[in-house]
Amino acid sequence: MAAAPKPTRIGLAGLAVMGQNLALNIAEKGFPISVYNRSTSKVDETVERAKKEGDLPLYGFHDAESFVKSVQKPRVIIMLVKAGSPVDQTIKTLSAYLEKGDCIIDGGNEWYENTERREKAMAELGLLYLGMGVSGGEEGARNGPSLMPGGSFEAFKYIEDILLKVAAQVPDSGPCVTYIGKGGSGNFVKMVHNGIEYGDMQLIAEAYDVLKSVGKLSNEELHSVFAEWNKGELLSFLIEITADIFGIKDDKGEGHLVDKVLDKTGMKGTGKWTVQQAADLSVAAPTIASSLDARFLSGLKEERVEAAKVFKAGGFGDILTDQVVDKKQLIDDVRQALYASKICSYAQGMNLIRAKSIEKGWDLKLGELARIWKGGCIIRAVFLDRMKRAYDRNPDLANLLVDPEFAKEIIERQSAWRRVVCLAINSGISTPGMSSSLAYFDTYRRARLPANLVQAQRDYFGAHTYERVDVEGSFHTEWFKIARQLKN
Repeated sequence: MAAAPKPTRIGLAGLAVMGQNLALNIAEKGFPISVYNRSTSKVDETVERAKKEGDLPLYGFHDAESFVKSVQKPRVIIMLVKAGSPVDQTIKTLSAYLEKGDCIIDGGNEWYENTERREKAMAELGLLYLGMGVSGGEEGARNGPSLMPGGSFEAFKYIEDILLKVAAQVPDSGPCVTYIGKGGSGNFVKMVHNGIEYGDMQLIAEAYDVLKSVGKLSNEELHSVFAEWNKGELLSFLIEITADIFGIKDDKGEGHLVDKVLDKTGMKGTGKWTVQQAADLSVAAPTIASSLDARFLSGLKEERVEAAKVFKAGGFGDILTDQVVDKKQLIDDVRQALYASKICSYAQGMNLIRAKSIEKGWDLKLGELARIWKGGCIIRAVFLDRMKRAYDRNPDLANLLVDPEFAKEIIERQSAWRRVVCLAINSGISTPGMSSSLAYFDTYRRARLPANLVQAQRDYFGAHTYERVDVEGSFHTEWFKIARQLKN
């Protein structure tokens, strides 16, 4: 191992793909970096890559002590290890050699309360701590991710210069990084970002299903439709990669690779956390929740294969109607339905972030979050520009749906949206994301809901009381007694 000629600017522990790529990104931006990993082969591999990729100022260490001591004081060390106990283990290893004023940054997808617990524990040792969301996958980590640091502001100031250079750069709005806020806010924001990502991916999958199953579009046609969509309002990383996927042929046989991929979705847990938090905070997030349910159901592959047989025997095919559709009209309708549904998904995510910010006193700036998601991250999209403008116009905006610009866009698209959902229902194709987005919109825009009946039922069987529309106060009615008298 070549020793660092003088103390390096920063250290990074945990050299799986994300860690390696982030370390190389930091070195490439001119910041000498020390790297360490429990299994030394990863250290050697990273050093080798740094040589190949331009003789970058990256130095590898096989033991924790010499690694920590190679970094200039006050030391800053980023960890990119698996969430949970591996993080605690790495902190234990590193903190043995750290001194007062040094700083640890967790760049993994950690549960925000773990970050808050660790920040307190570190403070007792005189150490600073940041929990930093890193989005953009391995590509983003290497060439410019979206970064969401939260925790010690003093620690953020130590490395602000590095983060500003390492983050994705968007010409009209700057580097995709900002100090998020106190405590576990960085992790929380990254978690909701991932929940929005779940919703986005599900909505795109539903658009694909309707176009393929009802519109009978070939992979070639889907490739050109998504490539075309990526030039307009839907311009985004996820639409771009979807277009790419439809263009890739199978290297192990005939046809396109997408058709050979098993229809069973994996997940790491951040989507589930988002839905649990929404429930805890009483924030409706049906699009994100339905995308999680869709992943659960996709996991029941064997059961679904058997169910298909049962219903086929009952005269129920995969697609219930063989209606002739106008392809051009369908493509345009699906584009509009996808966009309108997407607005609902982002609205739900932002409302969840706001509710948590209020509960914890984080004072998060929603417009600034939209700005740092414009580049580097998985949900980056031209759409985020409009979102940032909406929150700039009104930082206290109750819901994205009522921003004048978004309200206008939804009104213009609602007919197409309804046509797509009806077509899918009549064809026996599930579109849980689009349907729940539409239900969310239809519920939110109504001045009066049938919740009056639910509250009356609650008062009937549980004496939960109710309020009236015409008189102040709480009321309870002996519904059962009155109903019995009426029956007699």
